[in-house]
Amino acid sequence: MAFRLGADVGGTFTDLLLIREADGEVFTAKVPSTPDDPSRAVFNGIERICTQSKVDRNDITHVMHGTTVATNAVLTGSGAKVGFITTRGYRQMLHIGRSFVPGGLGGWVIYKKSRPLAPMKWTIEADERIGSRGEVVQPLNERALREQLTVLRDAEVEAVTVCLINAYTNGEHEQRIAEILAEELPGIPVSISSEVIPEMQEYERAITTVVNSYVRPVVGRYIDNLQTELDRTMSGVKLSILKSDGGLAASRAAADGPVNLLMSGPAGGVSGAVWAAVQAGFENIMTFDMGGTSTDVALVEGGVAHLRRETLVGDVIVRASSVDVRTVGAGGGSIAHVPELTGALRVGPASAGAVPGPAAYGMGGEEPTVTDANVVLGYLPESALLGGDMPIDKARAATAVQKIADATGLDLKQAAAGIIDIVNENMFGALRLISVEQGYDPRDFALMGFGGAGPLHANALARLTGAWPAIIPRGPGVLCAYGDATTRMRNESSRTFIRRFSEVTVEEVMRLLLEIESKAVEVLESENVAPADREVVYQFDLRYSGQSMQITLDVTMDELKSGGFDAVGHRFDETHEQLYTFKLEGEKELINLRAVATSRSTFARAQEIETGDADASHARISQQTVYVDRNDHAAHVYDRAQLKAGNQISGPAIVTEMDSTTLILPNHVGAVDKFGNLLIRPSEG
Repeated sequence: MAFRLGADVGGTFTDLLLIREADGEVFTAKVPSTPDDPSRAVFNGIERICTQSKVDRNDITHVMHGTTVATNAVLTGSGAKVGFITTRGYRQMLHIGRSFVPGGLGGWVIYKKSRPLAPMKWTIEADERIGSRGEVVQPLNERALREQLTVLRDAEVEAVTVCLINAYTNGEHEQRIAEILAEELPGIPVSISSEVIPEMQEYERAITTVVNSYVRPVVGRYIDNLQTELDRTMSGVKLSILKSDGGLAASRAAADGPVNLLMSGPAGGVSGAVWAAVQAGFENIMTFDMGGTSTDVALVEGGVAHLRRETLVGDVIVRASSVDVRTVGAGGGSIAHVPELTGALRVGPASAGAVPGPAAYGMGGEEPTVTDANVVLGYLPESALLGGDMPIDKARAATAVQKIADATGLDLKQAAAGIIDIVNENMFGALRLISVEQGYDPRDFALMGFGGAGPLHANALARLTGAWPAIIPRGPGVLCAYGDATTRMRNESSRTFIRRFSEVTVEEVMRLLLEIESKAVEVLESENVAPADREVVYQFDLRYSGQSMQITLDVTMDELKSGGFDAVGHRFDETHEQLYTFKLEGEKELINLRAVATSRSTFARAQEIETGDADASHARISQQTVYVDRNDHAAHVYDRAQLKAGNQISGPAIVTEMDSTTLILPNHVGAVDKFGNLLIRPSEG
């Protein structure tokens, strides 16, 4: 019997989910992460989940993995030594960038610009020039280039980036340089911009290709080691890696294009949330993924997560599609502190992480964290984590939080409540970024809370945003692994094509889209995805002629045939008005054309649970005192595994399961749907 395994590595825990292909039955496991070598936690988890489910690991045919290896390499500055080759006269391209200083008007006072990932001393200028229409203005001087390569050879660079001016229109010179590098620097991985991102804007194309080179060796080693160990311990297992855009890539393709993995981890959670929400009948949701280190939020409209054309990691922005996830340093391990200068309580972004972790874990942590505050307030029973395998030490949690109480002059529970209120406000701010500031009313969306800590805070966040119901899916602590295991393959191809609508015909654009599509489906063909199992979506990057801000719209061939550019232009006006509150009468202009090829939706279907009535008393296992809104309340504790469809739980209440704990506030009620999702709404209405 065949199984598929999803594995997601987080800052504190690594989540695993096993799906039986025949009937969709799932098994889950959660193990502590191993930051020094993330793959160790993956294999520890495989051992645990196979033991618990009594599944032979040789029956696992596919492993789908979300990884933060590429992200961490950029954030920690631990990537490769990168050489950079560009056109003569453009040596300072990476240093000049876009001359953008983050922050307000005084941001330049405190801004400390990070060093380019490819330093000037390893930058080579090639004698060549391609024109803006793709014509060869000056042939490549190969002899001079070979002489200059001694600089990179002597520096022992570990990767090389080639980004020539106007190479997006004609990659002939870049391809020839790659051939020369293979001869002169054998074994060194080379990334050329005309393959990584053949789009206009030289700096964006350069930094994206440089980042691809920067993380390529470390990601390549990680994937190769993972694949080698999987091959050694399993029989013919196929490894796929989750990309930033929420699609899967074969392990080899992921290793060659790691710039597309920078948001791999958060994308898994969004993919899992979409899968769970759509099957439960909710197509418009805000996702709220709270882990041990950070919280990721995203907006899903019509069952499709919003994407953006740029990915931000630290202060590096690359041109790569990713789920529009916003991250704040607010997690269960976020440390609370009171600066002496202000005397005001702060929470995060520093985190206790997996090691030493919150004080309540009893692993050496002593600083007060959000998890410790939840323990003090009674929201986390002492046997709540990992099904009781990881006991909670309430005394240690109280000792840690007492530091905040002493510094603020509050009693213990008030101090803990203050920590929770502040971290909730931090996460509320992130939810506003993806809703209100994008022209959406959060009250038109449901809120799905997941991650190890998300269900503890989802009810409070729904109360702040007005987004109902607050949905707690089954297995919320391993939903990222659900996303890894249930998503589909995705590949895109693009081409810069700058034309006003009046300068081009619909027929010409449709021909170009079909050419781009043929390249987008190549990866799916190499993975033996049958034509009947493929789907292709076309996209336009558009702007008002004479302006620089562009918007990406999905288009269909039927729309182009029936409505032409007028229909597309009307949708562009509406989207522009939603985002920026105005629209213009000016002519529209095409910037980039794109084809996105995906495999069809996964076979996995949510399993229905046993049906019961409104009475959930059979699932009660204990009683707990919780502190909410400045008062103590008696709350029942429920075992989620015993809940049935139709059961209703009145707050205050706590629902425990292996991978997470849910808090239902007073004057709220949680209803269990047929798939086992917990839907929390205010009691009135």
